[in-house]
Amino acid sequence: MKTVLITGCSSGFGLETAKTFLDRGFRVIATMRKPDAALLPASDNLKILPLDVTDPDSIAAAVEAAGPIDVLVNNAGIGWLNALEGTSVEVIRKIFETNTIGVMALTQAFLPQFRARKSGMIVNVTSSVTIRPLHLLAVYTASKAAVNAFSECLALELAPFGIDVRIVLPGRAPATDFGRNAAALSPEGMNIPEAYQEIADGVFRQWADVPADLVTHPGDVAEAVLQAATDPAMPIRIAAGADAKAEMAALEGGTAFA
Repeated sequence: MKTVLITGCSSGFGLETAKTFLDRGFRVIATMRKPDAALLPASDNLKILPLDVTDPDSIAAAVEAAGPIDVLVNNAGIGWLNALEGTSVEVIRKIFETNTIGVMALTQAFLPQFRARKSGMIVNVTSSVTIRPLHLLAVYTASKAAVNAFSECLALELAPFGIDVRIVLPGRAPATDFGRNAAALSPEGMNIPEAYQEIADGVFRQWADVPADLVTHPGDVAEAVLQAATDPAMPIRIAAGADAKAEMAALEGGTAFA
């Protein structure tokens, strides 16, 4: 039985991914900042651990408690929607600490055991906004695009040791904690500067008009992560969700986005 460790399992994509791997017979180590056993079904194959990917001591404790794993899923992240002018440098640093440096730090912590066994799979969950530039997402997109570049370089670096790397790119989810988590980053929340309000209104109208079948659901991401972890034939970049798949197809086909 293989063991997978998943970050950010308290809600959304991470929670559904943990459930999916449990259902498929994996031993699952679900991590979250504030562990809550009630979120997941009781199972002898489940271990819930506290983990803050921005805290080196928390990472070290989680790695020790987890023991040997076969798959690492870096899913934990925080969202942010605002103009650059409306985003303090302090908030930018917090976003990159979690979305980018946290991925690098946790991956680095597990590499010695993967390298010693000459096997392992690393799946990094980023975002389809890295495919298509969008208004008010410059900071968030940058934090996720950095993980894409990191992952692709890392894949080359680790191939001689039998370690694989995949990237899952979800589209826009209609019901996640993106906004709530982002608002908690600063006392002002995501207050968009007045000069950008017209742009923001247009973005919100556009999102409201998106058909219900052209968004990404947690199950889409969970299945994509499972495929990434279990199917050697999968490409390094895997779109998750109808909207992300459409954007990936357009990119690969050379179609310009409107």
